Formats: sequence, structure tokens, C-alpha cells
Amino acid sequence: MPLPYDYHMHTPLCHHAVGEPIDYAEEATKKGISEIGFSEHSPMEQDDFDEWRMYLSDINEYINKIKIAREAFPELRIKIGLEVDYIPGYESWIKHLKTLHNWDYFIGSVHYLDNKWDFDNPDKLDIWHSQDTFDVWRNYFGKLTQAAQSGLFHTIGHPDLCKKFAIYPKQETISLWLPFLNAVKENNIAIELNTAGNYKKCKEIYPHPEILKHAAKMDIPLSFASDAHAPNEVGRDWNLAVKLAKECGFKQFCAFDQGERSLLPLD
Repeated sequence: MPLPYDYHMHTPLCHHAVGEPIDYAEEATKKGISEIGFSEHSPMEQDDFDEWRMYLSDINEYINKIKIAREAFPELRIKIGLEVDYIPGYESWIKHLKTLHNWDYFIGSVHYLDNKWDFDNPDKLDIWHSQDTFDVWRNYFGKLTQAAQSGLFHTIGHPDLCKKFAIYPKQETISLWLPFLNAVKENNIAIELNTAGNYKKCKEIYPHPEILKHAAKMDIPLSFASDAHAPNEVGRDWNLAVKLAKECGFKQFCAFDQGERSLLPLD
């Protein structure tokens, strides 16, 4: 049985990753992963929206870089997608992005809790300390639920990114994330198991095991993600990711092809 596919990887076009797609492809081949997918941070209409995403003018270069990797590693299936920020009011822009290429999948992620606060940005950590933590988490999961309800995405990225800095509310949080899972189920999309959290202050895979257990009971599909920003991060902690997924009750993982989802057995 194949190892789960790694569908969340970046390139230097986002201005905070290193290594070309051909380097990521080589690493995946070495690790025995038979299919990968790139998901660069999607452009906004204004290139100066922030400093950590691909410019609109770079989309053709992005596609060409991946074509080069495909030619160099024909035995490796390489998909092409985008990690797209869900920000209320930008739905028409996301629909426009869909027309620019025959993408394999869109990852829907929430990084902004308003148009100025990208809450996972370490340079803006001081804003956390001026907010009520439970309100921040409620805002995050509220927007994540809207993303799931939007019909714009195939899978939802790092579904509890709000824990990144290990700032936790004192209250229980199931009332925040269970409506999100219900929206995922109702809209027939997937969630992402993302190993990058192991290397953040929270030191824990996204999302929390309790969220994963509930998702498995609800028969919600699962995609796998390293969130690689360097070639050596491809398939990072895959053994831990598979073990966690199986312990939480998952028996399958997602594959995407030109917007269509299929499920494969989890070895």
C-alpha cells in the first residue's frame, strides 16, 4: 500500500521557502512517497497584501517549475494546487483563481482574523496578548466553518492553527470546533493532518487528536500534509502522522486529481 501523499508544499515564490520543486520531488522519491502536490500561497489582487504569498504574475512560473519537476521525475505523480486564504468578502477572487489553471485541489486555510491580523505571524504575536484568547479561538473556528461552508475548497488546512503559539483558552473548545466538523461533513470536503505543528511552539500535529477522533467517527476524509518550506521537510514525521491517524480511527487517506477526490487505504 502507498504511503499517504504529501499535498502541502511551498516554493520560493512565496518569499519564505527554499528549494525548487525538482528538489522536493527528489526528496519525495527518496522517502518512497509516490505522489505529491504543491500548494503555494495563493495570490491576492494586490501584491502588497502581505509579504508571504506568490504574486499573481508568478502563476505561470509556478506551473512551469512544477512541469520541470514532472519531467525530471516521471515516475512520481506531481499534482498542482494552491493554499488559498479564506477571508470573508474575497469569495469572488477565489472563484477567479480557479479559472487560471486546471488545478488538482485547493486547500482552504484561515490565517487572517481580520484584513490586517494574520494571527499566526510571529511578528504580530503582541496582538494575541491584547485579545481574549477564547474570543480569538472562537473567531478562528468561526471563519474556518465559513470556509468549509463556502464550497470553494477540497480540504481544509491545519484545522487548529490557532494553537500554533501554545496560547490556549481556559474554557473547553469542543463547542468551537465541532460546528466546523459538521460543516466539513455537510459539504463533503476533507480536513488536513499537518505535521508542521510538531515544529511550532505547540509541538503538536494539526489538528488535536480529539478533533481527529471526532472526524474519523464522522467519516470525514483526511489528507496529509508536511507544509514543507524546504526539500528536507517533505514527508516529515510521516511515521508519526500515519500512527496518529490510525489510532484516531482513520483507515483511508485522500487523493486529488483535477478537483476529483478518491480514497486509498491507509497502510
